[in-house]
Amino acid sequence: MDVLLTGGAGTIGTAITDHLGDGEDHSFTSLDVTEHSDDDVESVVADATDEAVVREHVAEADAVVHLARVHMDDGGPNDRTMAWSDEHLANLRLHATAYEAAVEADLDTFVYASSNHAVGMYEVEAAPDIYYGSDFEVDHTVQPRPDSMYGVEKVYGEGLGRLAAEVSDLSVYALRICAVRDPEYDHPYGDAQRGVDGGRFESDSAAYDEQVARMRCMWQSRRDIAQLVERCLADDAVEFDVFYGVSDNENRWFDIDHARDVLGYDPRDSADEWDAPPS
Repeated sequence: MDVLLTGGAGTIGTAITDHLGDGEDHSFTSLDVTEHSDDDVESVVADATDEAVVREHVAEADAVVHLARVHMDDGGPNDRTMAWSDEHLANLRLHATAYEAAVEADLDTFVYASSNHAVGMYEVEAAPDIYYGSDFEVDHTVQPRPDSMYGVEKVYGEGLGRLAAEVSDLSVYALRICAVRDPEYDHPYGDAQRGVDGGRFESDSAAYDEQVARMRCMWQSRRDIAQLVERCLADDAVEFDVFYGVSDNENRWFDIDHARDVLGYDPRDSADEWDAPPS
């Protein structure tokens, strides 16, 4: 299967190619503004806001994993304001173009990188107590509750996916991804260590401990996100559905039974296997 990864040179795209790139089932092309780090991955250095480029390469693929987006200085996950921007508009156009190109090319599979921030207000409302164990669960049936303009954008992308699936033969998998990180921070202490490395707090602080507690709920290892994407690419039954991208962490509040039942997702990692950061 020829798979186009829009935004493929980033954190999630490289996680996918790191763990699936050597297999015989898939051939990956990365379309991104920077070259992909793996020489074995075909790398198209281009801007995903260029509609002609996107249409050209979507038409050459069998499936799309849509990761690309324009960075927004305002309206990020921790910003609760209605922060409209040119970048936000560019993202809405970018996502629409990718879906439209996939429908026009009569593709079978479209995997959309949504985010936990599409339902992020459930966390905002319950934090920080929810980080320390709770019976509360968010599954694929809940109403969207975006926590930011970033989350609103992700809800919009899910809505486009449902429309595309219902007016065409395109199967759409919306993955509400939790916390996937670059290799250096690919562990439940990753966000806390990154905070220390960035000078935001010390390792013996309450802020550090809270970041660890949250990440022990939210972490999805790089090999687990790759497996979840692979299960979407292998599926032939879904029309449109939502799945959560998270490893098998005891304190997670996002459901993964739905992904297990529908896709056969079987996460190999759990935050509970860690009691300290890597030395």
